Amino acid sequence: MQNPNISRVLKYYRKLNHYSVKDVSDQLSNGGYTAAEKTIYGWESGQAQPTADMLMYLCKLYGISDILGEFGYREKWDVDSNSTITIEVTSKEETLIHQFRSHPDMQPAVLRLLDME
Repeated sequence: MQNPNISRVLKYYRKLNHYSVKDVSDQLSNGGYTAAEKTIYGWESGQAQPTADMLMYLCKLYGISDILGEFGYREKWDVDSNSTITIEVTSKEETLIHQFRSHPDMQPAVLRLLDME
């Protein structure tokens, strides 16, 4: 069964890292994998998915450290409903998180603004 989050996450992180599809194809070749640009577009459109090995290599290339969380497999126990729920984060929220983490000098001001000190 295909995970619909994979295409969205791969495309998002490729663009976040300012890689062209050709750059990704070249990087995969350097890592010993073969993937034509058409194949990568297929992954990003949800028509196909990379093998597990390729996916792990792409995660390393894109700097994805929380693999389970990024692809929607992280579950949280919800005390109120007494069951697990999957945490979904929009791409806009992901961008906010990355921007927050990349500007440690501004984090105290953002936390103060959000009343989270």
